[in-house]
Amino acid sequence: MALLQLATAFYLCWIAAAAYALDGAWQSAHATFYGGSDASGTMGGACGYGNLYSQGYGTNTAALSTVLFNSGATCGACYEIKCDDQSDPQWCLPGTVTVTATNFCPANSALPNDNGGWCNPPLQHFDMAQPAYQQIAAYKSGIVPILFQRVPCVKTGGIRFTISGHSYFNLVLITNVAGAGDVVAVSIKGSYTGWQPMSRNWGQNWQSNSYLDGQSLSFQVTISDGTTVTSYNVAGANWQFGQTFDGLQI
Repeated sequence: MALLQLATAFYLCWIAAAAYALDGAWQSAHATFYGGSDASGTMGGACGYGNLYSQGYGTNTAALSTVLFNSGATCGACYEIKCDDQSDPQWCLPGTVTVTATNFCPANSALPNDNGGWCNPPLQHFDMAQPAYQQIAAYKSGIVPILFQRVPCVKTGGIRFTISGHSYFNLVLITNVAGAGDVVAVSIKGSYTGWQPMSRNWGQNWQSNSYLDGQSLSFQVTISDGTTVTSYNVAGANWQFGQTFDGLQI
């Protein structure tokens, strides 16, 4: 009974911590913008999502500073952002915008943190797609103080798995993830294999070095709040490199 109570208490604490991560207090940071008025300059990026329009991320996206990007582990996370009008009433606009982390804002050690080195550690900074930025601040501002918090991602359709690479090197890009949004673990299963853990190659590209040609593929995806979803036989045995398949959603 004591062990059961201890396990229950641990589980409840874990759930509370996960909930806090998505629904915590507002934090302070700064925001700039990039990518042009149509956000075409935000395509590609360090998360590996490629064309953000066709992938469903649109123009409400942001590149994160080093401390927030966390070597790509935060790719896919969603943030609600509002301009801190108490600190900068001249340039702030009312309301909030929710953005998805799709890129990395690199540090610039040649510039001071308060004059161009906005993404230098340990600063929390969002380099937002211009259309997203202009929902909370005037274009002429250039940079504004903001408040932000993690929020659940809302997506339409299932998690998408895009398979590239070649035999013995399966590279799977995982997109359109709801809930916490940021994937922390992935496993793959062929019709003739057991579950095998994949490793993060870069951004949200995950790799397996197993030979899986000619096998139907299943995926198990875990996001940062501990939620796991298993999609069985997402890709049929005749799958080809370059194809995208829809699985279940969080």
